[in-house]
Amino acid sequence: MERESMEFDVVIVGGGPAGLSAACRLMQLAQEQERELSVVVLEKGSEIGAHILSGAVLEPRALNELFPDWQERGAPLDTPVVRDEVSLYLNAEKALKMPGWMIPAPMHNKGNYIISLGNLCRWLADQAEALGVEIFPGFAASEVLFHEDGSVKGVATGDMGRAADGSEKDSFEPGMELHARFTIFAEGSRGHLSKQLTARYGLDAHAGTQHYGIGIKELWQIDAAKSEPGLVMHGSGWPLSESGATGGSFLYHLNDNTVAVGLITDLNYSNPHLSPFEEFQRFKTHPDIARYLQGGTRISYGARAITKGGLQALPSMTLPGAIVTGCAAGTLNFAKIKGTHTAMKSGMLAAESLFDAIVNDSKESDFEARFKNAWVYDELYRSRNFGAAMHKFGLYAGGAYNWLDQNLFGGKLPFTLRDRKPDYACLKPAAECTPISYPKPDGKLTFDRLSSVFLSNTNHEEDQPVHLQLRDPSIPLGKNLPLWDEPAQRYCPAGVYEIIETDGEKQFRINAQNCVHCKTCDIKDPSQNITWVTPEGGGGPNYPNM
Repeated sequence: MERESMEFDVVIVGGGPAGLSAACRLMQLAQEQERELSVVVLEKGSEIGAHILSGAVLEPRALNELFPDWQERGAPLDTPVVRDEVSLYLNAEKALKMPGWMIPAPMHNKGNYIISLGNLCRWLADQAEALGVEIFPGFAASEVLFHEDGSVKGVATGDMGRAADGSEKDSFEPGMELHARFTIFAEGSRGHLSKQLTARYGLDAHAGTQHYGIGIKELWQIDAAKSEPGLVMHGSGWPLSESGATGGSFLYHLNDNTVAVGLITDLNYSNPHLSPFEEFQRFKTHPDIARYLQGGTRISYGARAITKGGLQALPSMTLPGAIVTGCAAGTLNFAKIKGTHTAMKSGMLAAESLFDAIVNDSKESDFEARFKNAWVYDELYRSRNFGAAMHKFGLYAGGAYNWLDQNLFGGKLPFTLRDRKPDYACLKPAAECTPISYPKPDGKLTFDRLSSVFLSNTNHEEDQPVHLQLRDPSIPLGKNLPLWDEPAQRYCPAGVYEIIETDGEKQFRINAQNCVHCKTCDIKDPSQNITWVTPEGGGGPNYPNM
């Protein structure tokens, strides 16, 4: 059965903040110049926002530019930041609250908003559709299409109705090809098509090594007496510091007696016994955090990788016929711990560049020049050393460097730090590291993986090809098990990977239906043996308001 095709001016892969901002800006320009333009957004989640997860504190700078009247339009920015707290967690009982003058300047949040990024994306989708954008949720772009000259022609969506062995079921429907003059890839962190394009075109040839974190988040309904809407709490140190790992934590107070609590674990950690999920569960038991959560109800759970290499690791974002934007490229401002406003701005700049190219009937865009002349580039330049300093110098010395760089020099010290060792190469042999014994969950503050995945509303059609592919199926039980004790069973926050024993024989099991699409396995696997590809469209988590 042949695939049908559709023609558009611009195809956008990904219904997150970058993709939706690009779609809105394209149609705004088309309306301003009274020009017909066809734009479509493909979203692999069952609906816009279903796969969106972020802390999130929003700096509204890009939103102010895109929709100056966002308040009148009812954008879901209901909780302005009232005050900041930054703490250094010294151990399981003690914390040191930092005075305001000690906090790096970019971490102050005056004028920002605590939001659900998923709900903001739903609102952006409404604005896009009102402007004439077509949005196809539940359609996963699984393949890049190319012209004979090697330029991007568009994308194809994945087949629906294939059995686990690849055969066609009675419900089989072939994917659809979407051809476009230009394609924007806005897939978010570790986008699997962006990853392929980076390799094919050498987009990272002149870039430094990219780095990632895994963010794990829960929403809680808490006692009204403990709620302080607008309070932003950030922290670092314990529990990750016990094993020499780095990262950061957050607890944000939203309206309606709700808090968002999370832990970001930098994926350059070295101890293969470490479990980011279990570290997050431990973090919630710290008295400074537990006092808010005790007596409350956990209402949602999710996890997502974060691209945090900064300007040094930013690849070329343009290629023939396409642009890579947002977190798929790595536009997060790590010093601010924010990537939404920069992702939105990158999408808007891509839209402006491609619109001009279409009007001028050109095959090339000036996106790179626009990007380097915009405030987003200046932000990334000023924050370029923040993450690298933590990697190279550790929590205390790196923190001191960042305070000096950000507060006294505005991020413009005349040198650039680099961390060239990829995250997956940082694991040490298990025998050289201290095993970590994690306490059993209490069902009140701490929980197991499976009950957590249940709260993410994750669902996949079980009889479909496994979307977590092993380049060499023998590696998990061959090379990895003795050396690293197969870390996938610990770094996955959803219980996808297991080592089980049947009749005295060990087996590596992949529970693909549990996958929350965080992409950690694709990043951290020490043999680079696991490749994440798209499952059937609509599969994965269904986050209500993350």
